Amino acid sequence: MEATEEKTVLVNGIDTDMLFSTIDLIKEKPEVAKFKFRAKNKWLAGTHSRATVEDFYGAGKEDRSRQETAFDLDEPPVLLGNNYGTNPVEYLLVALSGCLTTSLVAHAAARGITVKGVESRYEGDIDLRGFLGLSEYVPVGYSEIRVYFKIDADISDEDKEELVRMAQKYSPVFNTITKSAPVSVHLET
Repeated sequence: MEATEEKTVLVNGIDTDMLFSTIDLIKEKPEVAKFKFRAKNKWLAGTHSRATVEDFYGAGKEDRSRQETAFDLDEPPVLLGNNYGTNPVEYLLVALSGCLTTSLVAHAAARGITVKGVESRYEGDIDLRGFLGLSEYVPVGYSEIRVYFKIDADISDEDKEELVRMAQKYSPVFNTITKSAPVSVHLET
């Protein structure tokens, strides 16, 4: 008797069978879709702090399967720091880059589109008069963020544009930034 071997179908490195079975499970049990991600931060000195990410809640349970990952945050000397880490507003661009890319590649996989490569670059404009409290008319955060994608795939430019639209439509970070999720900040004693 011959054993049946099931092969995992990977498109862009994503197990599409698992993707679609996860979607079916969430349709059946919407509570499985609820996730809570967390981060911690500790000030070290000057403009240098360290953020950590480890556990999260998702798929109906706490997940502690990952090792703690640390992210050093600091400013360049021109902004009174020592370059011990990436600037926090740059981390925002990094988060946006990861989320848009993941969304693009995953939705391409779901459509059966093989992507050979994706590169993107991000630019954000900030006027420090807002941060320094010198003008109430200048935004404190980014006034504009621009994203540029290069996609290597055997599809038309129109299909590539559609993938970029899908990335924007389904990226949680993009939607959090552009639709301004409420953020409540509290003092813990």
